Amino acid sequence: MLTDASGAHHTSDSAFHERATDRLVIRRFRTEDASSLAAYRSDPAIARYQSWDIPFTDAQARSFIDGIAATNPDTAGEWFQFAVVEAGTGVHVGDVAAGVDADDPRLATIGVTLATSARGRGYASEAVAWLLDYLFSERGKHRVTADCDVRNDEVVALLDRLGMRREAHHLQSAWWKGEWVDEYVYAILADEWLERRSPG
Repeated sequence: MLTDASGAHHTSDSAFHERATDRLVIRRFRTEDASSLAAYRSDPAIARYQSWDIPFTDAQARSFIDGIAATNPDTAGEWFQFAVVEAGTGVHVGDVAAGVDADDPRLATIGVTLATSARGRGYASEAVAWLLDYLFSERGKHRVTADCDVRNDEVVALLDRLGMRREAHHLQSAWWKGEWVDEYVYAILADEWLERRSPG
């Protein structure tokens, strides 16, 4: 258990299993997700802006899933990947992730990856909105950030659409797959998000 400067206690969410949105189930990864994880991580259009290399094999996917099986969301200093599944079909279509700051667990960074076949349906907005609700309303975060390659038009549009504030444009700030790239940094505070989500 961690205690921050305000005296609030922070523990990882060991009880987390799954949550539902209107059209999605957000849950822990399972062994049977390995082939679908490997498939979308091997898509060059998706991998272009991500840290892994392609092809991303089934063996790598199984190792990844095994590696996070015993971890819990909201663990200071660690990232947690949530599987995103279509509620109606049970098909695993992507993931959202949250990394909690090691020094101050009231701060978090998020990310999202969605299979190309599942794009254009509003799933990314729905999944990331759920993640922000979870972090702010259930886990008491104060501030959430996201960063992306400035050329990643879909993620830029997503973060704008969700009302996150573009706070920085870093020039050639990351060496990414053989080239220097520019990055945008987005952020939103708990009170800003909760005001956006409140009725009326």
